[in-house]
Amino acid sequence: MEVTEVGEEANRGDRLGFGRRCCSLGSSSPWLYRTAGIFPEQGTEEKKIGLYFGVAQQASKSQRSRCHGRAASKARPAGATAAAHGRPFLTHPRCPEFRARVVGPTMLVTAYLAFVGLLASCLGLELSRCRAKPPGRACSNPSFLRFQLDFYQVYFLALAADWLQAPYLYKLYQHYYFLEGQIAILYVCGLASTVLFGLVASSLVDWLGRKNSCVLFSLTYSLCCLTKLSQDYFVLLVGRALGGLSTALLFSAFEAWYIHEHVERHDFPAEWIPATFARAAFWNHVLAVVAGVTAEAVASWIGLGPVAPFVAAIPLLALAGALALRNWGENYDRQRAFSRTCAGGLRCLLSDRRVLLLGTIQALFESVIFIFVFLWTPVLDPHGAPLGIVFSSFMAASLLGSSLYRIATSKRYHLQPMHLLSLAVLIVVFSLFMLTFSTSPGQESPVESFIAFLLIELACGLYFPSMSFLRRKVIPETEQAGVLNWFRVPLHLLACLGLLVLHDSDRKTGTRNMFSICSAVMVMALLAVVGLFTVVRHDAELRVPSPTEEPYAPEL
Repeated sequence: MEVTEVGEEANRGDRLGFGRRCCSLGSSSPWLYRTAGIFPEQGTEEKKIGLYFGVAQQASKSQRSRCHGRAASKARPAGATAAAHGRPFLTHPRCPEFRARVVGPTMLVTAYLAFVGLLASCLGLELSRCRAKPPGRACSNPSFLRFQLDFYQVYFLALAADWLQAPYLYKLYQHYYFLEGQIAILYVCGLASTVLFGLVASSLVDWLGRKNSCVLFSLTYSLCCLTKLSQDYFVLLVGRALGGLSTALLFSAFEAWYIHEHVERHDFPAEWIPATFARAAFWNHVLAVVAGVTAEAVASWIGLGPVAPFVAAIPLLALAGALALRNWGENYDRQRAFSRTCAGGLRCLLSDRRVLLLGTIQALFESVIFIFVFLWTPVLDPHGAPLGIVFSSFMAASLLGSSLYRIATSKRYHLQPMHLLSLAVLIVVFSLFMLTFSTSPGQESPVESFIAFLLIELACGLYFPSMSFLRRKVIPETEQAGVLNWFRVPLHLLACLGLLVLHDSDRKTGTRNMFSICSAVMVMALLAVVGLFTVVRHDAELRVPSPTEEPYAPEL
């Protein structure tokens, strides 16, 4: 049974929101609906999918016409048209099969060439920087190096496991035949979980202990990966909630443990802390690049499909937890009242215009980045892009941006972080305008979209160190935790709102419209940058204090 109920009865089922959908499993039709709680088994080309009943989106006119066209082709006499030979209209550039055959290899070659070129550029810049920079005092201290190594062993394993899952998260949900709106809800659940747990993460870590919190991260993230083996929608929602908790612990417990051990137990100079996290930021980018290539390899070779990277991340998480238990000591901190922390942060936010403008820029910029993280896979994957290599290219572009930041703020050029922040926002505005044209329905240009995505990642490499420098200078150290909590709330709310808008929109026009909305949001961020530049242009505190290269606390 190839296609049934293509007449008025099927149309009536579309209007009512339910009905039978019977298609060949080999079909690449995007309207193979996935119903709540009912999931098809995987099969070969010869197997057919049975009847599905449940909630489904209304099929578009083009999808129904394609269905009618396939049914009509069965009634044509053999040899009458090319469709009788199984090749319907493959010479027309608007035909999806034609575009897949032509654009697919082009996208594949473009992704690999971009990856190699970006990686070579990053290596060249970093090697030249290492030759020009003499070894510092911290690098010659054996005790400090051993302490750093104990920290890096656990921290890098945790980061590698986190990055390994990123390239195929959307693809996994698509592999389970969920609609884009259902996938958007899963992402919204993850963002909401990150917000809720992020607000209490510092207090939770202080209460449990930093080492115990890192071990808890390994356990919860392993459970999150295991939920990806299930095709049940509710189980995947629980997995997203566990992922939000794990993310909050990753960004708080590890850094808190290191700083306490560095200062309190080992009594190393506090000036060495930025050097540790600057090196961690560099290797974080390297791990992300390697993780993308590894995810591509395991997804293609192991035979588990898109779930393979999630399975591969579990041993890394288990090893990270075991090393923390064996090598790390426990430390605690005096618990701060959550209400007092938030109240102090709110007072600082409202009393200083610089802090308010900085928070506005962060909320607008990073909410757009969250939406970009959701959209890049559905934009590029239909055109045959290797997702792991594309992700590695993104991370190489971000690493290139970070290298350019260090060069721009060095003795030779001596640019200020405020200038580079403005440049990063401008680049993203330009890239989003590119995407509004390259994702036009029926006129998609995946290569142009890929280039725009690379520019966004390059801008991220400039943005995060610039924003980190400005936050350290503008926000008092005692109020940073509370202020950053207030920064995160509008950031995640805007991202969730954008994903919910996508949930209620048409697949193709919704993507283009969302990039248009993101362009408007980034123009607002640009206006906030101009306002901040006007306020701080004569503020010597926000300038790089010396022409020497200054390490920065990374945004990990």
